[in-house]
Amino acid sequence: MQNIDPVYFLDPLVVISFSLGLVVYWHHKRGLSRWVVLYSFVAYAGAIALKYVVQIPAVGLIDSAYGGHPVVLGVYYGTQTAVFEVGGAFLVAWVAVSRGRLRASDAEGYGLGLALWENGVLIALPLLVDYVAYYSVLSSPSSLAAQTLYPVLSKDAPSLFLGASGALPLVGYAILERVSSLLAHLSWGLLCVLAAVYRRKVYLAAALPIGFLIDFLTPFSQTLGIALFEWLVFAVAAGGLIIALAVTRAAHRYRAAG
Repeated sequence: MQNIDPVYFLDPLVVISFSLGLVVYWHHKRGLSRWVVLYSFVAYAGAIALKYVVQIPAVGLIDSAYGGHPVVLGVYYGTQTAVFEVGGAFLVAWVAVSRGRLRASDAEGYGLGLALWENGVLIALPLLVDYVAYYSVLSSPSSLAAQTLYPVLSKDAPSLFLGASGALPLVGYAILERVSSLLAHLSWGLLCVLAAVYRRKVYLAAALPIGFLIDFLTPFSQTLGIALFEWLVFAVAAGGLIIALAVTRAAHRYRAAG
């Protein structure tokens, strides 16, 4: 009985490291406060909760009505992210700013907080627990648990048994996807806080398309193939950050002068 390759542990470990590490670094460099992290949690948790509430009854209806057309599903997923994640991040930032809990200098930290909750906590941490459990159980091939688990994993997740040479590219693309998520959340987190602080609608208008485009691409993953899909998502996320920095350049100059 084959065990999963330990190289898969790199995926969640690397993601947790840079997700948490950037927040810690920003805390020491820019005085990122617990309030910023807390408000980013409220924004992200609220968005995910709303996504589940809406998606459970709606996605099946949309899928059956339009035959799973990727463009229709892309618009659906992209709109959800733009409204719930980006719009929710702005709403929470607006409330926090009005209470004096967020300032312009917290903009980047707010985005890093959003990324931490998605990448480090929601995705990487449970994945690490799963991998540890799989590896531990399959390390005793004669046990009943291993004999039950192995056929299930072989059928549902055969890539876990590819070996290091086959696993490394998959791990690399999985990490790249989380880097893209980091860039995207940083972009709209930055824009949403500055939109709330300076009351500039243009910042929110720049943030919404970033959220839309990131998840609009989701239904095309199988058609495009993993390599093209992940690099395309990365290009959108990196482009979003470039746009966010360009749009808010005046605000950055103002903050530096102050």
